[in-house]
Amino acid sequence: MAAAHDSRRKLDDGLWETVKVIIQALLIAFFVRTFFYQPFNIPSASMYPTLRVGDYLFVSKLSYGYGKYSFNFSLGGFGREFVSCCPIDFTGRVVLADTPTRGDIAVFKLPTNTSIDYIKRVIGLPGDRIQMIEGVLYINGEAVHKERIEDFIDPENENNGGISVPQFIETLPNGVSYRVLDSDPDSPKDTTDVYVVPPEHYFMMGDNRDNSQDSRYPQVVGFVPVENFVGRADIIFFSIAPKASPWQVWRWPMAIRWSRFFNLI
Repeated sequence: MAAAHDSRRKLDDGLWETVKVIIQALLIAFFVRTFFYQPFNIPSASMYPTLRVGDYLFVSKLSYGYGKYSFNFSLGGFGREFVSCCPIDFTGRVVLADTPTRGDIAVFKLPTNTSIDYIKRVIGLPGDRIQMIEGVLYINGEAVHKERIEDFIDPENENNGGISVPQFIETLPNGVSYRVLDSDPDSPKDTTDVYVVPPEHYFMMGDNRDNSQDSRYPQVVGFVPVENFVGRADIIFFSIAPKASPWQVWRWPMAIRWSRFFNLI
């Protein structure tokens, strides 16, 4: 009888230790997600070719310090509405590590609806004058260098007669270079008025220029206040083709993009 009692007690102790380990792991994950890195996924093609649908990213929340929306909790999908809880009621940023840098890819709360996360590239800084003229980006009256390279074909569609899209290397004044797509030479936003970025605001654009709702659309995005920034996209930790979700494990062998794992952004 005593032996059975001891055995049951050891089993209970073992289960409690397991529960404690799980709770500790969840608390650590919660702490890291809240203060350091938050995972997000890409559901649209607005940042092609840099970011692709099905990419999963870690966003550094410490890069820009903590702002009004740093501690909202979401499902982590860009352009998808979610229920927010307990937003911190202050403006600006605290524990400011750095300000957004031209060329950064950043996550921010949509100014017209802060329950939605967007991801775009930082193009204009406070005080800048931004304009598009016939598909060429101008910053403070100077054309940004734009070099034509080979057309972009989505690797997942090239065997099915994938569409070629004109692709360019764009180099910002601070030397940051990246690829952009220009699929429609007559897009309405290929030529724009001059946008003057207000103090403590930023001008954001997608790399897929003709398929991006960004700061060129004032009614949708407009200028982004510094307090709306969530963090800087740092690394792709997982990537899967849209034909399979992360939960469809049996489809992983044909859908996972191994070459994109742990790519720095």
